[in-house]
Amino acid sequence: MTPHDAIEALRAHAQVGKAEEMARYHKVPRAYLGVANPDIDAAARTWRQQLTLDDRLSLAAGLWHSDIHEARVAAAKLLTQARIRPDDSAAWRLIVSWVPTFDAWAVADHASMAGQRRLSADPARLDEVETWTTSAHMWTRRAALVMTLPWTRQNHPKPTEEQARDRILGWAAGYVDDHEWFIQKAVAWWVRDLSKHDAPRARTFLDTYGPRLKPLARREAGKYLK
Repeated sequence: MTPHDAIEALRAHAQVGKAEEMARYHKVPRAYLGVANPDIDAAARTWRQQLTLDDRLSLAAGLWHSDIHEARVAAAKLLTQARIRPDDSAAWRLIVSWVPTFDAWAVADHASMAGQRRLSADPARLDEVETWTTSAHMWTRRAALVMTLPWTRQNHPKPTEEQARDRILGWAAGYVDDHEWFIQKAVAWWVRDLSKHDAPRARTFLDTYGPRLKPLARREAGKYLK
């Protein structure tokens, strides 16, 4: 399947007026087809089942390059799965190549969900993600927290997972004085999700750094803490 074929398959599910609605909502000047997420999901699921890994990687790269909103979402969904066999570096490297082109939260979040799976599969990749935390590109800095959200979710983390959790909280601490709203929101998201599984660490973070967060981010981070 070529990227053109995949885009036309997506376009067949376009809804009248939805492309204009999406353009107004996302506020990023790119093409929108007007396709709902469930339809993109269904198409990507079918392609994942039908295509080899090499073909999926090629299709995902082409879809992302098109710079069409739904095509980029589909590209991310093609690589969003817990186990990829073989899980060499190819899928991870493709996802990493997308990060500098992030420019909007929705597409970035879909790609980051694919990245979460590849990081969980090989936590050694956190070393590379750490380099993103000092990037001049705001969306790259944000991706370092969004892609590492799986480390907020263990109820009984192993020692290595606790070490990773503390490491990522260190990155978040370095962000608290960054007044970009999407960075503040990412910190709040990470600490909020952590608080559901590790309230003491989340509370310690907020006691130490909360006063330096924007009030709305601070409230969101502490939403589940009593």
